[in-house]
Amino acid sequence: MAEKQGGRRRLSQAIVVDAAMDLADAQGIEALTIRHLAEALGTKPMTLYHHVDGKDAVLAAMVERVFGEIQDPPEELPWREAIRVRCVSAKEVLVRHAWAVRLLETGTSPGPVSLAHHEAVLAAFARGGLPLPLMAHAYAILDSFIYGFAIQEAGLPVQGGEGSAELAEEISSTFFDPEVFPNLVRLTVDHVMQPGYSFGSSFEFGLDMLLDGFEARIPTA
Repeated sequence: MAEKQGGRRRLSQAIVVDAAMDLADAQGIEALTIRHLAEALGTKPMTLYHHVDGKDAVLAAMVERVFGEIQDPPEELPWREAIRVRCVSAKEVLVRHAWAVRLLETGTSPGPVSLAHHEAVLAAFARGGLPLPLMAHAYAILDSFIYGFAIQEAGLPVQGGEGSAELAEEISSTFFDPEVFPNLVRLTVDHVMQPGYSFGSSFEFGLDMLLDGFEARIPTA
């Protein structure tokens, strides 16, 4: 929250970006306008232009923040473990900031944080001996998997835990006729809606399958 000095709100670029992140997390990126951002900060739109150069600059700063929250592949780990750490971190960050997925790779002027992150990922691949074509495939495929999974997970209803049995019964009795959709009912009631189920557990399962495939394609000679 911005500090007040002399009865007036004291702003900075960092505080404006903080508020923009909070607004996008709560209401989606569509709600982010300079006017709404000024209202959230209790100030006037024109005041924000003393700290940021407009909405595009705010979005670019938000992308940098997101990349800053994603853990770089640890240099001390073997390439596969390092990439796995980075991918798990990226998915967790993008579930928190689901609005960010479509912004991460669309900017024409990436900032130093995002560039450093990309360099760290490529360095981990290079450390593992992946040739350039495989490195390009691996990066594209992994990020597509991460982005898609994050969008799905962020939008899911209740999954497992308290109330699951009641919800499963309601779903099966209201939406699915067991005579017509026996496998859908069985998957929903006997697996998905059981206590302890986590859609997110499929992420690491799929991630390991992808990493297995990339590792198997690294030249051995």
